Amino acid sequence: MTERKPVETWLSDMDGVLVHEDEAVPGAAEFIEKLRSEKKKFLILTNNSIFTPRDLSARLMASGLDVHPDSIWTSALATAQFLDDQRPGGTAYVVGEAGVTTALHDIGYVMTARSPDYVVLGETRTYSFEAITQAIRFIERGARFIATNPDPSGPSADGSLPATGAVAALITKATGVDPYFVGKPNPLMMRSALNKIEAHSETTVMVGDRLDTDIIAGMEAGLRTVLVLSGSTRPNQVERFPYLPSQVLDSIADVVDLV
Repeated sequence: MTERKPVETWLSDMDGVLVHEDEAVPGAAEFIEKLRSEKKKFLILTNNSIFTPRDLSARLMASGLDVHPDSIWTSALATAQFLDDQRPGGTAYVVGEAGVTTALHDIGYVMTARSPDYVVLGETRTYSFEAITQAIRFIERGARFIATNPDPSGPSADGSLPATGAVAALITKATGVDPYFVGKPNPLMMRSALNKIEAHSETTVMVGDRLDTDIIAGMEAGLRTVLVLSGSTRPNQVERFPYLPSQVLDSIADVVDLV
């Protein structure tokens, strides 16, 4: 990582890299502190669209990680920015939680169940069959289909939960319409994060725990990438992929010295 331009900016995934559920990964606090002491710009990224940055900041603080809401970038925020660029002041029927509805309100979108411009599918722990049915009908009538992220499942204390990607597949099966996924692995999310902090891809590193989302999104956006093995990807899976990260390390604790 010393053969290219010096690293000025860091992007990091949240779950599996900095935290496991409500517990900080050893080295995560030191990583955040090192970024601050070295005056490096950074953003914490997550595909989870349930929570607002303020919610996530409070969650991280409870885990012992001091991260300001302005340093958190979610798929809900990226989705809102995308829609604001595409169709400013539009309308949307939203299936999701406060993370996405707040982001859309903040850009001036109107939430409606009357001929919306878009159906926006986000994450929720309580997907409603009635809401999904309404979304299907709006899409059949011509609403554009957007999803915050393609993750098919998410973790919980009791096991996996169906997530945005799984519900999107249900809607696609019913309508024949594929959604546009804004979150990782779409490099659009990386580019929007870079734009938020006025960073350049050539001097930025993405740290993640998933080759199929974090690493490929970072790579396709032109970033250097670090895979940590503290989350989803196991060591024996790395060589199975047709692309590799710039570095593979055991955990975020091993990244501290790279900052």
